[in-house]
Amino acid sequence: MIWKRDWGLTYRVFITWSLLLLVYLVFIGILMALKLSIGFIIIISVVMGLVQYFFSDKLVLMSTGARIVEEDEEPGLHRMIEKLCTEAGLPKPKVAVMQSPIPNAFATGRSPTHAVVAVTDSIMRTLNQQELEAVLAHELSHIKNRDILTMTLASFIAMIASMIMQNFLFASIFDRREGGAGAWIIAGIVAAVVWVVATLLMMALSRYREFAADRGSAYITNNPEALISALTKISGRMEYIPAEAKVAAEGANAFYIIPAISGKTLASLFSTHPPLEKRIENLRKVESELRGY
Repeated sequence: MIWKRDWGLTYRVFITWSLLLLVYLVFIGILMALKLSIGFIIIISVVMGLVQYFFSDKLVLMSTGARIVEEDEEPGLHRMIEKLCTEAGLPKPKVAVMQSPIPNAFATGRSPTHAVVAVTDSIMRTLNQQELEAVLAHELSHIKNRDILTMTLASFIAMIASMIMQNFLFASIFDRREGGAGAWIIAGIVAAVVWVVATLLMMALSRYREFAADRGSAYITNNPEALISALTKISGRMEYIPAEAKVAAEGANAFYIIPAISGKTLASLFSTHPPLEKRIENLRKVESELRGY
């Protein structure tokens, strides 16, 4: 397997990280200028970040209802993942299956040695072997690219901004310093702006990591057409999924290969995934690279 770097994608990721860093530095600078005591908020945010990082696999499995399955329960799925891991140069992750009418899959875990790949029972019925391999290779690419670490780091200051935004009025009441209440109100307004900007940048970063995982799948399987077919099938099935099932799944949309959007939330505006057409266009380019034309 030859893993080629997409320099255009790398450049966009670099620009996004640079803008995130700039937003964070400006935010911290304003908080310091306001002389606010936010040590407790930072400690809580650090704890939340560490919990998210170290226990992401358990938290996601709990929230989705996915169950770890052993090789004797799903021998075909295990063999498929083992083969793809050999191609990708990865240790074999834990394997999980969840009962859901939504054909989907996700990967989680803080590192290649602490990872889980999960699929729904419906995706195994919906896709053929090559398509399912392409989806699993996409999820393994997330593990190889350490996307959980990437998004945990990216979300740190957004968590601080969110906590200040939610508690600034309460803090302003109990701050007895001269001008303390006003400083907290200013901080709350700034935090709201920072949260919106940081969230938009994080969603852009999330979309770029989906492009990267799609490319990774194409390189691992040497079959980008299989992923194109899988994405098209999964996307086509979404319109037939009951709305209540989509609502129930939306909390984990950032992890899924195709988000289940009900249209009742802001998920369609703050999208974690690129449009299907863009993903197919990206995979066509990879196909041209692999075929040498």
